[in-house]
Amino acid sequence: MSRGRVTEDRRSRHCPYLDTINRSVLDFDFEKLCSISLSHINVYACLICGKYFQGRGLKSHAYTHSVQFTHHVFLNLHTLKFYCLPDNYEIIDSSLEDITYVLKPTFTKQHIAGLDKQGKLYRAYDGTTYLPGIVGLNNIKANDYANAVLQAFSNVPPLRNYFLEEENYRGIRRPPGDIMFLLVQRFGELMRKLWNPRNFKAHVSPHEMLQAVVLCSKKNFQITKQGDSVDFMTWFLNALHGALGGTKKKPSIITKAFQGSMRIFSKKLPHPDLLPEEKEALLVTEEYQEQMSESTFLFLTLDLPTAPLYKDEKEQLIIPQVPLFNILGKFNGNTEKEYKTYKENFLKKFQLTKLPPYLVFCIKRFTKNNFFVEKNPTIVNFPITNVDLREYLTEEAQVTEKHTTYDLVANVVHDGKPTEGAYRIHVLHHWYEMQDLQVTDILPQMITLSEAYIQIWKRQGGDDDDDTNNHTGL
Repeated sequence: MSRGRVTEDRRSRHCPYLDTINRSVLDFDFEKLCSISLSHINVYACLICGKYFQGRGLKSHAYTHSVQFTHHVFLNLHTLKFYCLPDNYEIIDSSLEDITYVLKPTFTKQHIAGLDKQGKLYRAYDGTTYLPGIVGLNNIKANDYANAVLQAFSNVPPLRNYFLEEENYRGIRRPPGDIMFLLVQRFGELMRKLWNPRNFKAHVSPHEMLQAVVLCSKKNFQITKQGDSVDFMTWFLNALHGALGGTKKKPSIITKAFQGSMRIFSKKLPHPDLLPEEKEALLVTEEYQEQMSESTFLFLTLDLPTAPLYKDEKEQLIIPQVPLFNILGKFNGNTEKEYKTYKENFLKKFQLTKLPPYLVFCIKRFTKNNFFVEKNPTIVNFPITNVDLREYLTEEAQVTEKHTTYDLVANVVHDGKPTEGAYRIHVLHHWYEMQDLQVTDILPQMITLSEAYIQIWKRQGGDDDDDTNNHTGL
């Protein structure tokens, strides 16, 4: 072995610049992009100032930066190797493992299995304490509508466990040029950062995740423009299902966790302008008889009663309240509701035939017409535990479904006006309210006083992590 090689090895193990590393400025949540060339290729992070630079050879941006500012320690963001510049030797030191873990957290099966058994608080490098999974997400400009949904689904154990372990989806093959798998990769990275017990700070930026959303949704969902959480959730669940190789017949973790089925009874109505005798003649034809069909769902839409327009004696608008079980009546198989299309009107009834391990409710607060969006402020009164849905199942399903009682896991709330409002979320551990970066304790009684918009409920009984293997395609 040459003397030069021995010297290089010695320097690798005894780099004199390790004490210049400034962990408080390191932030790996943003796009891995050279701050000068804007290239994604061969990007290094300067561990003294936190900036990203391309390359490490002579005349590269990282090399120039090291000479100009005497910043010597760099991390390759792709290979996770450390280098000293401008001397250009690899640094090998176990004290740097905390940095690579923040850049790329990894979880063992044993660690994942114990996530819900411990409520241990951890201290971040910046001194703040946090509970893994209950950390704030940066609101970059107007992305709280997406933040709330991402935080809600990060607290669904089967989904979380699947994405914490990259091996579960690394082998999925997608057609050449298919960008949708980027959504899977970025969601997995975000999930691992949210649940990382060794974070440098007690919040995470969803920047890379949201850039993938903008790209994969063809800019239907933006970072800089407020969106609708239900619209985003609908697109996101279906996009993830497809990107994971799921089809109508082939299941994915999305359908295993959230898919149920229902029976739909539909009856066509004669046009209201027809004469009574013409209507009667049509009603006896086959076209106007009740039709029955089966359909799957990833979430149930609950309709609110029309909000009153009158005020009380003090000239203040009355905010109505309705029990959750009243609006669930839509699925009892008896409640008929008229649905209008551009050409035809139908009377429809619904009844559930299969309940999923995790049931998502979307409470329909917004009505849109050609001119504006209206918001219904009705408060839905709901218990946080023990919601039994047996009465909304068909008779056959009541026999086959063993467990029909649910507990609340997450509650997404919309505050304020329809187009200017903000989103926040309540999640279960003991109960926490999260609005972007803010995470606060909340009393369970306060959750039911909010304008709930999306709710995720977990079925009691049975092992739902195993149970998610039994539910089939979208």
